[in-house]
Amino acid sequence: MENKMNDNRVPRERVAILIDSGCDVTEELIRQYNMKLLRLHVIYPEKDYSDDLDISPQTVYERFPGEIPHTSTPSPQEVKDMADELKREGYTHVLAFAISSGLSGTYNTMCSVLNEEEELTSFVLDTRNISFGSGVLAVWAAQKLEEGMPYEELVRLLPGKVQDSKILYYMDTLTYLQKGGRIGLVTSIVGNILNLKPIISCNGEGVYYTVAKIRGSKQGMTKLLAEAKDFAGDGPVWFSLLNGNAAAASNEMLKRITEALPEGKHLLSKQIAASLAVHTGPGLLGIGILKNP
Repeated sequence: MENKMNDNRVPRERVAILIDSGCDVTEELIRQYNMKLLRLHVIYPEKDYSDDLDISPQTVYERFPGEIPHTSTPSPQEVKDMADELKREGYTHVLAFAISSGLSGTYNTMCSVLNEEEELTSFVLDTRNISFGSGVLAVWAAQKLEEGMPYEELVRLLPGKVQDSKILYYMDTLTYLQKGGRIGLVTSIVGNILNLKPIISCNGEGVYYTVAKIRGSKQGMTKLLAEAKDFAGDGPVWFSLLNGNAAAASNEMLKRITEALPEGKHLLSKQIAASLAVHTGPGLLGIGILKNP
């Protein structure tokens, strides 16, 4: 879906950064850059919960494996309400960041609503990524805005910047990806009997694919780090650690990756959002890399 660039011109731009909760931006960074947040939904039989507001990822893990909830995107009305809020607060332009359209309908919902808002000049980026692989692009844009980069220049640069961001997941199991219909190009591993563990990422179309299959968690962590280092190259990078009920593994990986990427800047370590936990299950460890920040 194409984005509409409204032709309205105003004497002074005020640009909002809008993200969805699947971008896994921390509350601290949201406050620092005054970002606006649309929450995905985690749906159990008893209630429709708002992502990381009235349900935590830990609750999702505790209710596994007996209960696997559904998820849904922010509704068109929620996006419309956000647009109205932005206009009331005096914003004239919006840079919106959505997790991959290959994994979620959030991008299309944002586009369809924001493109109808004549009082807002909007651009919605399909990050073709997930978690902080998506969110880091919003942080990068927010920093560039603070440095004085014009809105139009960011709109020009952001589509190309997508290829500089990558997230790699070590998965303890593919069960939840399969049950949630997010399996993408990841082949099911019959070799679970052999203790094979996958490392997955998003391809250029924003769909999950298998990067490697490794026997055992120890070799898996080593391969995960090697793949991250290979993508990072030798230049400056931002890196992040994401985990699914695997804080100890994340802390250990932080030590290793800090040594492996001397030109790297650690942006955050966090547990993934509840909406993402639904589809990835426990035991996940992710490394996010942004090149040329």
